Amino acid sequence: METSRIVIVGAGLGGLYAALALAPRPVLVISPETLGEGASSAWAQGGIAAAMAAPDTPEAHAADTLRAGAGTVDPNVARMVTQAARDHILDLAQHGTPFDRTDKGGFVLNHEAAHSTARVVRVQGDQAGRKIMETLIAVVRATPSVQVLEGVIAQGLLTDGNRVSGVRLAQLSAAGVSAAVDLRAPAVLLAGGGSGGLYALTTNPARIRGQVMGMAARAGARMADMEFVQFHPTAMDVGLDPAPLATEALRGAGAVLLNADGTRFMLGEHPDAELAPRDIVARAVFAQSQAGARPMLDTRTALGAQVVTDFPVVAQACRRAGIDPVTQAIPVAAAAHYHMGGVAVDQTGRSSMSGLWVCGEAASTGLHGANRLASNGVLEALVFARACATDISARITPSIAAPVTIAFNGTGVVLDLDGVASLRQTMTALVGVRRTGDGLRKALAIIDNLDTAQPDCPDFANMCATARLIAASALARCESRGAHWRDDYPATDPAQATRSFITHATAMERA
Repeated sequence: METSRIVIVGAGLGGLYAALALAPRPVLVISPETLGEGASSAWAQGGIAAAMAAPDTPEAHAADTLRAGAGTVDPNVARMVTQAARDHILDLAQHGTPFDRTDKGGFVLNHEAAHSTARVVRVQGDQAGRKIMETLIAVVRATPSVQVLEGVIAQGLLTDGNRVSGVRLAQLSAAGVSAAVDLRAPAVLLAGGGSGGLYALTTNPARIRGQVMGMAARAGARMADMEFVQFHPTAMDVGLDPAPLATEALRGAGAVLLNADGTRFMLGEHPDAELAPRDIVARAVFAQSQAGARPMLDTRTALGAQVVTDFPVVAQACRRAGIDPVTQAIPVAAAAHYHMGGVAVDQTGRSSMSGLWVCGEAASTGLHGANRLASNGVLEALVFARACATDISARITPSIAAPVTIAFNGTGVVLDLDGVASLRQTMTALVGVRRTGDGLRKALAIIDNLDTAQPDCPDFANMCATARLIAASALARCESRGAHWRDDYPATDPAQATRSFITHATAMERA
């Protein structure tokens, strides 16, 4: 099939924001689920980082971003994104996003880890992601140029040499997955999320397991910074998959980390204690878990009953787990949360392949470096969604496009869930918070065996490609930096203070 619509794979914040920025150009948004369900964007609790009030400045925001990124942030990208932040907040507000306001009409700003000041714009306490998504979905539904195909997944990219010419799609249903249909299009924008679900303990929606990164890599796209996976230090350790998130804003509001003995262990780890950079807090929490010391987040003194009104999402998750955060500390663990790596793109969102743009967590822009600054992820998705839309508009001739109607028939290959479970366990055990060369080599061998065992399942092949890229990149970086920790190379090597780039073909050779 063929369409003159621009195809956007993914219906999270980046995909929807780009669709609106492209209007009135006709676009087709591919969404595995009903809009608003299953997108990491809707689960974001903290908010959006932006310099919205004096004496804060975009320059100070950029400096914090560079510092948190542990030496591998692209300073030009940091400047571009932080300078644009305010405009995007105002744009979302104009669309109707109900940001929390002060009595004088200013934005309520949270203080999160590694920020030098309070600059995280929030919505109803900890509901930023959900409320922003609700706002964008309402606008998208009312925009005639945007067609959404729900219950459909992308399984691969169509290519002509180094040019992406379309996508391979399949339909999801209660019976499984349909046979694939090829859809050719003038441009493809990937906005399909990260890779957290590749790990057994994650805060990401279950379906997001690196498939979009994997399909780009398998098509030949250049990838960047794949070794840098951020582990959130305060996922609720209550036996749920995915693990509910206890937002960093709780620690910004004064919540502290205790172990089973009641010791506030972060005081001995970093001068900023609970507000240290995420990688440091995550390793400390992981160490407590490994030692059987049951780390917990204590909101009782700092927030008390206020936790229920100020952080309703957290309070609701606690109730589901049988915990009363007003009177009990919350068990926590370090969980895969955000991938700094992804498809390498320039400041326009363009990948190494013509016809392919990428935004959101699937992209690696150079903003996050080795360790993403809190609440910069949503900001990056907004800035690069618009950058992609602007560049696509400048390069693709507009045309009238009829709605796309696809007849999905037949049955596709169903995922082997045991294989997925083995992959996730392997990533957590060997490519997780702490890594070694021997463990990474073992992981690469296991990934290859799992991939070979499901040769005809494109969804699993995409997952394995991303897992392979993470492990191979981690093996190549013989140092510890930011979110990447090697027990066999615990020091940071100044000579390696650069971004890493890799292709899937190179990762296969290293495996």
